[in-house]
Amino acid sequence: MRDRLISAGQAFVSVGVRESPDVLFRWFGEGCAMASILGLLEVRESAARERVEDLREAAARAAAALEAAGIELDRRVIAREELVEALAASAAGATALTEAETEAESVPVSAPLPGTAVPSWREGLPATALSPEYQRILGMLADRPGRGPVKAKEIAVMLGLEPTPAKVEGVRSKARRLAERGWLVHEASGMFSAVRGPVAGPGGGSSA
Repeated sequence: MRDRLISAGQAFVSVGVRESPDVLFRWFGEGCAMASILGLLEVRESAARERVEDLREAAARAAAALEAAGIELDRRVIAREELVEALAASAAGATALTEAETEAESVPVSAPLPGTAVPSWREGLPATALSPEYQRILGMLADRPGRGPVKAKEIAVMLGLEPTPAKVEGVRSKARRLAERGWLVHEASGMFSAVRGPVAGPGGGSSA
């Protein structure tokens, strides 16, 4: 402020102002008052600027804290939803297992029908130990002495079945089981042949 007053006095002198002491005193007084007000305004401006900077820093910290809190909230929500889904899936699985066990317990277990299993061949064991469908396959091949092995498709045709893939595969599965139990021979070519003579058919007599 003192520097400003000196500068103002020098300005008066430099322009050649020639006034009475009262006028100069009034000018200096007004200058002092203006300088005082200007200094006060500058102080207030500086304080306001500092306040703004402080608020900006506080706002930046608050924004960073808000973003971090939002990320944590999202993680908590995802964790809860995943846990709920896992519990629901576990409960559904347990319910399905319980229902399956209950149904299994409620369904009576049927005893195997006589002749449905294929026993291993042994001396003295009649063909009637086999189920009728196995007896028919065995009888068809036993009635063809000297004709060589046949394919599963041919067996199906001899049995009066349509030679569709499903029917032929069913016949092949049965013939393979008979071969595994010693009733037939499963050739390396995949065909089947009988190893013994005529056998008793489903009606009790010879299939010949």
